[in-house]
Amino acid sequence: MGTGAAGVPLRELGMVLLVALSVTYLSTGVIRWAVVRSGWIDQPRSRDVHTLPRPRLGGVAMFSGFLAAVYLADQLPALTRGFRPVTPEMDAVVWAGFIIVVVGIIDDLWDLDAVTKLIGQMLAAVVMSGLGLTWTILYWPGGGGTTFILDQFTSTVVTALITVMLINAMNFVDGLDGLAAGIGGIAGLSILLLALIVLHDQGGTVSGYPPAIIAAALVGICAGFLPHNFSPSRIFMGDSGSMLLGLVLAAAATSLTGKINQSLYGPADTLTMLAPILVVFAALSVPLIDLVAAVIRRTLKGQSPFKADAMHLHHRLLAIGHTHRRVVLVIYTWVALFGIGAVFYTIIPRKPYVALFVVAVFMATVVTIGPVLFRTGKNRAAASRAGSRGKSRRSQPRRR
Repeated sequence: MGTGAAGVPLRELGMVLLVALSVTYLSTGVIRWAVVRSGWIDQPRSRDVHTLPRPRLGGVAMFSGFLAAVYLADQLPALTRGFRPVTPEMDAVVWAGFIIVVVGIIDDLWDLDAVTKLIGQMLAAVVMSGLGLTWTILYWPGGGGTTFILDQFTSTVVTALITVMLINAMNFVDGLDGLAAGIGGIAGLSILLLALIVLHDQGGTVSGYPPAIIAAALVGICAGFLPHNFSPSRIFMGDSGSMLLGLVLAAAATSLTGKINQSLYGPADTLTMLAPILVVFAALSVPLIDLVAAVIRRTLKGQSPFKADAMHLHHRLLAIGHTHRRVVLVIYTWVALFGIGAVFYTIIPRKPYVALFVVAVFMATVVTIGPVLFRTGKNRAAASRAGSRGKSRRSQPRRR
């Protein structure tokens, strides 16, 4: 099969995305049937916004779609440069993904404590780094630009910290139907767009293939799972799914960030040198801010940073009068604005970009605070019910 302009395998990456979407969509129905038959149904907790029991373990279907997409990519001649013996990165993300999904399945079924779950997350991150998908280069723009080559220990520490942070960011934001899958898909699309730009600018460089394949598969599994999970959902992805999304995002970011060709861009172009990491954190800015705020909030109260509560961003948006669906769409808007906007910043002239970005931020802000600006008696009643729901509902034991 051929490739697109300047060595960019658009058709093959499109096939990877579609296979991930199709396998995830079909296998989610099978997983849902099996979980319902087994009786492992998730009962609503006091901090949840859903009121009816739902099956979990959607992450198993998502990982199935991811594995199918990676297998297909390995069979396509145009994408084999992203696999062994050229690079070990795809093996690393598959094995790390397997570990994090196993940890997630155990947590979905038996509720692991926070420390045990953190150990599992660290294990997956260390395995990914040890198998070759790791941060090896850090670029610092100060003083004309300096590139640091990391030793093995430092590389593993940096990779583990970033991976665990992104895993927990996606895990924390998974509180509304379709929220985590949509954010993961938009963030993955941002990374995929930037990976395609790197492949184009660097003439199909081998190092650009793994992040493009990982991101295409990520977009596919999110798109395949979303029809089952968008409000009203029929199945939850569970921690097996949300942690998988965080790990795959970390893998794509790690693979892409160390792939900047300094001789191509030159040290003066600081933005382009930092573009991969900026895009990743821009796309994940909403869940990351929510994560940091949650940690600070709980620490100030003398609680564990991992203690769940009903004070996340989506809870606050519900409280001001948004419906469940509108909350999800509002957060999608901001994630796309920052993530895809960061990609466009690297290719659009500065003045037109700033003007467009300001207009987009204004429109997104109006949509976000719309219930406050145009509040009616009905809005106030809905907001009051949403704000008090978490206090009035009692936790129920999970059915075994």
